[in-house]
Amino acid sequence: MTKWVYTFGDGQAEGSAADRNLLGGKGANLAEMCNLGLPVPPGLTITTDACVWYYDNGRKMPDGLEAAVTDALVKVGKIAGRAFGDPEKPLLLSVRSGARASMPGMMDTVLNLGLNDDTVLAVARDSGDERFAFDSYRRFIQMYADVVMGLDHEVFEEILEDEKARLGHELDTDVSAGEWREVIARYMATIEEELGVPFPQDPHQQLWGAIGAVFASWMNARAITYRQLHDIPATWGTAVNVQAMVFGNLGDQSATGVAFTRNPSTGAKELYGEFLVNAQGEDVVAGIRTPQSITEAARIESGSDRPSLEKLMPEAFAEFLTICDRLENHYRDMQDLEFTIQSGKLWMLQTRSGKRTAKAALKIAVDMAGEGLISHEEAVLRIDPSSLDQLLHPTIDPHAARDIIGSGLPASPGAATGEIVFTSDEAVEAAKTGRKVILVRVETSPEDIHGMHAAEGILTSRGGMTSHAAVVARGMGTPCVSGAGGLRIDARNGTLVSLGATLKAGDVITLDGSTGQVLKGAVAMLQPELSGDFGRIMEWADAARRMKVRTNAETPADARAARSFGAEGIGLCRTEHMFFEGDRITAMREMILAGTEGGRRTALAKLLPMQRSDFIELFEIMKGLPVTIRLLDPPLHEFLPKTDEEIAEVAGVIGVSVEKLSQRVDELHEFNPMLGHRGCRLAISYPEIAEMQARAIFEAAVEAAKSTGAPVVPEIMVPLVGLREELDFVKARIDAVAREVIGEAGVDITYLVGTMIELPRAAIRAHAIAEVAEFFSFGTNDLTQTTFGISRDDASSFLMTYQQKGIIEQDPFVTLDIDGVGELVRIASDKGRATRPDIKLGICGEHGGDPASVKFCEQIDLDYVSCSPFRVPIARLAAAQAAIEKTRHP
Repeated sequence: MTKWVYTFGDGQAEGSAADRNLLGGKGANLAEMCNLGLPVPPGLTITTDACVWYYDNGRKMPDGLEAAVTDALVKVGKIAGRAFGDPEKPLLLSVRSGARASMPGMMDTVLNLGLNDDTVLAVARDSGDERFAFDSYRRFIQMYADVVMGLDHEVFEEILEDEKARLGHELDTDVSAGEWREVIARYMATIEEELGVPFPQDPHQQLWGAIGAVFASWMNARAITYRQLHDIPATWGTAVNVQAMVFGNLGDQSATGVAFTRNPSTGAKELYGEFLVNAQGEDVVAGIRTPQSITEAARIESGSDRPSLEKLMPEAFAEFLTICDRLENHYRDMQDLEFTIQSGKLWMLQTRSGKRTAKAALKIAVDMAGEGLISHEEAVLRIDPSSLDQLLHPTIDPHAARDIIGSGLPASPGAATGEIVFTSDEAVEAAKTGRKVILVRVETSPEDIHGMHAAEGILTSRGGMTSHAAVVARGMGTPCVSGAGGLRIDARNGTLVSLGATLKAGDVITLDGSTGQVLKGAVAMLQPELSGDFGRIMEWADAARRMKVRTNAETPADARAARSFGAEGIGLCRTEHMFFEGDRITAMREMILAGTEGGRRTALAKLLPMQRSDFIELFEIMKGLPVTIRLLDPPLHEFLPKTDEEIAEVAGVIGVSVEKLSQRVDELHEFNPMLGHRGCRLAISYPEIAEMQARAIFEAAVEAAKSTGAPVVPEIMVPLVGLREELDFVKARIDAVAREVIGEAGVDITYLVGTMIELPRAAIRAHAIAEVAEFFSFGTNDLTQTTFGISRDDASSFLMTYQQKGIIEQDPFVTLDIDGVGELVRIASDKGRATRPDIKLGICGEHGGDPASVKFCEQIDLDYVSCSPFRVPIARLAAAQAAIEKTRHP
């Protein structure tokens, strides 16, 4: 019989941290803390398997689950000295989600469950605090009606704000017991009026409503979006944790808080967090009240005059500090903790590996390796390669003028400039058109996840360092300033008022997420320096990896940037990108319009010195490192004007009639040019183009070898080969030019000729093509297009729908389709090696910078990956992780 429920409490648990997949992260860690003897309120965990069963069976609860939960609650009640539903000594519960991967704020929670019109009186008698009892009841009604019954929480917020204004109260803690009764009466009336049903009084009905709501929240819009952004499969499901309530809102000796064992923004080894006196956990993360610092040092640094936990409750603080050290040493990672202090007694509600910025992740990994907690390899494995992107972008120039219009908390470091938008939908729409925006909100909620992802930066006027905006922004690597209380944000009227200035939607601001400053206008930025902890991790990564990492570059600026990021050569130089400027495009158009081979050669002669100088500079920058140069690939029509106005202008520049130019444009028109007259097909139709490019490459190799003293071994790549005979033809022309240049220069030239595998036929016939090709470079952008039969330029319009409907997990143009496209890469690699054992194999599509795709490349023993310059460090780290994992799990 399937075990759906696991219990924990009183120093014993049926599960442990090893059961993460079954119990979810929260449930597994609650069990682990309980087994460690830490103070954990007793409870039970409904497994992720139950959630999967729920969705596989038409959203029905599994047989036996209700009985198992009932039995477990009896056990929990005995430990707590209470009974669920008992009118005299009621056991109140929290019901929380808990997936195996942390998804902060994405799914639903219900606290104080079990309260009704009778049990609230029992709680008041038992606690001796009527105000506390009714405060807890109104919280429960508000949360349950929102999460389970579907009545928006803002309805209740409006009622509460109205009542506080009427009574002259500023804070929720000012509201008396009698006044809470009046608020509750209004809540109850509103629920019945809006929904047509009364608020449920039966605790068991409440419990199963909450459990069902948590299961259902696994498929809510924000959770789906979060999973897509973080590559979390929908098939995992969520666990449900049902736990005895402990109360941080039970007077001035009670509190609740969130803390990290190290600073999640900087990585510094210091306790970092916030707490609130006389509050429940939702108050801290929701940003409704301004929280207080946990440590005295943090209080002093922030300039706050409100006491720290260290001063206010020294005994509880000391115990908490000991637990933090113990948990960090136990898990060997920085921990994110939730705790509650009830009448001076400390309770631990959660521990998990804390989300952190890339900078913090690097420091924590390096420091922990230095402390002997983890090895160098483990330090390398701790860093998410994609997160390095946070470090590879500009920060504000310290010498730039700053027009400061406000300040808040430095919630997520880095800098961002963009136009103000006030809603997440506006942020998404703006991003679609290429506009950079800053999402400005009073506070964010989980429903804002899509807009937060689309924005360059996030600004809120409420919330602390552990608010929703702060935690999510840090996880995304998006600069964020939170709690900027001096700003007045009026989303309804689209205004941001600060220091007497009024800004509107569309106005440009800059955020400095490292200082918390909000600046008017755009501000100068600086490129980052990749040294210190970053350099140390990359050293360890380079020592561990097997594959080389090259870059895709054809401009000197890109080549230099890539070298600074550690590129070990150029894996793809797209020569066509060199033809679109100034005199080059004119000469190119003259070549295309020439009616004879002689005319084409005359035009190409103008391009030869330009190409040669380009290649000399690239060879010099790379100083003997391999450089793969792809011969002209796109169809010729791309170099010609499109509109009648452009045609008339170009005809005048190159001295031909409008009619002749228009006729040539029409002749070159193709219905599907990406499958047309391009790549090696151009070199076969017009071999003089390939000959000019080959001569430019060889002459540049001779010159660069002289200037650098390093031998240059160019790799000439023939694109879009599907037939061995195509490569035979083009290679013969390249070899002929090589012999000519060797004779003219009087020096020998070593070079390789290979092809880009980007057609399924080339992959299947790789054994034959390898008889000619000395290397294969997999052009996975086009190989994905031709394998799927979809255009990478247009597929985004429906691939998102495919992902949402579970047809595909990943966009195949972002992460390599291992089963299909990957299988072709594997086939071509095996066949190529069978024919030519020393054949050089690499990948140069965009997948070369995608960590999951890099892992596949390591699995099939490719020699290198090539990616855009700013993704070189990501590929280096991903290649190292793949090599380490392959060694550990061959």
